[in-house]
Amino acid sequence: MSQPEQHRGRWRPRLDRPALVALLFGVAGVVYRLVLTLFTVPVSNSDEATFGLAALHIGQGRERPVFLYGQHYMGMVESYLAAPLVAVAGPSWPVLRLPMLALYALFLYLIHRLTRRICTPWFATFVVGLLVLGGERVVRDQLTVVGGRPEVKPAVLLMLLITVGLAAGTIRRRRLAVTAFGLLVGLALWSDWLILPYLAVAGLALVWAARRELLGWSGLLLVAGVAVGVAPMIVDNLRAGPGDDSLSVFREISTKAGPLPPWSDRIRGGLLEGVPLAHGLCPVDGCGRWQQWFGVLYPVLLLAGAVFAALAYRRAARPREEQADRAAAGPRGARVGPVVQLALVVGAALTLLSYVRSPLAATSPLDNARYLSVLQLSLPAVLWPLWVVAVACWRGTVGALGRLAGALSTAVLAALTATALLITVLFAATGTAASRTEERQARELAAALRANGPHQVYGDYWTCNRLIFNTDETVVCGVLDGDLSPGQNRYLPYWRQVGRADRPGYVTEVDSPMDRRLRRLLADRGDAAPVREVGGYRVYHPDTPVRPWR
Repeated sequence: MSQPEQHRGRWRPRLDRPALVALLFGVAGVVYRLVLTLFTVPVSNSDEATFGLAALHIGQGRERPVFLYGQHYMGMVESYLAAPLVAVAGPSWPVLRLPMLALYALFLYLIHRLTRRICTPWFATFVVGLLVLGGERVVRDQLTVVGGRPEVKPAVLLMLLITVGLAAGTIRRRRLAVTAFGLLVGLALWSDWLILPYLAVAGLALVWAARRELLGWSGLLLVAGVAVGVAPMIVDNLRAGPGDDSLSVFREISTKAGPLPPWSDRIRGGLLEGVPLAHGLCPVDGCGRWQQWFGVLYPVLLLAGAVFAALAYRRAARPREEQADRAAAGPRGARVGPVVQLALVVGAALTLLSYVRSPLAATSPLDNARYLSVLQLSLPAVLWPLWVVAVACWRGTVGALGRLAGALSTAVLAALTATALLITVLFAATGTAASRTEERQARELAAALRANGPHQVYGDYWTCNRLIFNTDETVVCGVLDGDLSPGQNRYLPYWRQVGRADRPGYVTEVDSPMDRRLRRLLADRGDAAPVREVGGYRVYHPDTPVRPWR
């Protein structure tokens, strides 16, 4: 990545040209996302607000949650990262999202380092350039605090870099590196179980790279690191009541998706919608037919990536000179690149297979494409065959058939870049306006209730926790469904507090099912409830509570 440069008696690193271009790309990507963060784009929601409220409680010393309120399997790493900032600056969406921006920058740096190590410098620059681009689906996964994905991707990359260093013999404190590997595994397990396929292949790569060492103290330290990282989850589950442990809750949620659609529908939703959305090739409202080509090509690229990795492993040269204490590390160092590439290919394949097993891949592919955002980890291995063939063509080292393959590979890479750039520009030009309008309305509602009340209100799920966060808990909200029955109240103290209010208010979106149901009940009672409209919402404040569930 850099070369030493002597300057006034000191040695300083000097970036080579590919690294410098990658740095410029990375800065552009971070600045682009910083601007979006400052304007709260993409728009906030109550899921994100729940993490924000947890960060507020952590910063104030009121709570030490292990899992997301009301979701006993999603770890709270993101809330703990944001807690110090929220404690100092108070609750705000840009403050809450700043750690996610830092994680994105770390992700770019690590994937650049890993790609340089296992591929080539200019290809690493190309990968960074692609990952800098991002429409709404991509930046939503990278910037919003909704659990799991922003932190587990850097964790996996760091694990693979540790594996490369151990195999190549460039890590001196090997036991410390193995311990760090285990700690990252544990933290990733606590944070988001969707990363399990990548943790499995990263673990196998580590066993391949340091199998002899893992039979001794390094193996014990690896297990200890995993135990420390996952300790919060283990302790919490040991204290949980029957049916409240993470595995039971996760199994219950997984079985609520309904009947299983045919494989063809799930594969179509996963490949034609999920894969292009996860790579930023479609707008958030779905993929047109001309944008689905990458999903059709993706299994072919996975197979090609596996073949290239296997061939490279066989061709890897054994080093001529090895130090005595690294005699076993030399061959592994030469072959670790193909091993990591194969691990990334298998991780992507297992993730995609796990996704298409779910009914949601067919019934709700747009909403659930976020679960494929981790496929970005495998972008270097997936695109590497195209790059190799394209470069060979342009260098003129292949025959007529090779030139044809190279031209096609170049066209695919160019189309991928152009499509991602187009979606990014369209989102920046037109998609941000709607987010800013919705965000302004939510803040108008919060300001009105904070100033004039009522301070204990009922509302729907997508209103309540965002309202509480926007008012720094000055306004407390209990969740109701559209028929005015109790809804999904993630943090029960809020529900209880509103339940004790003598004269709670009601916040509904204009002409929503809850709004129509409430107006009918108030009309039947003859209650002339004060009503005002604020930012697309109606605020009711009847003299007596409307609690039909009691």
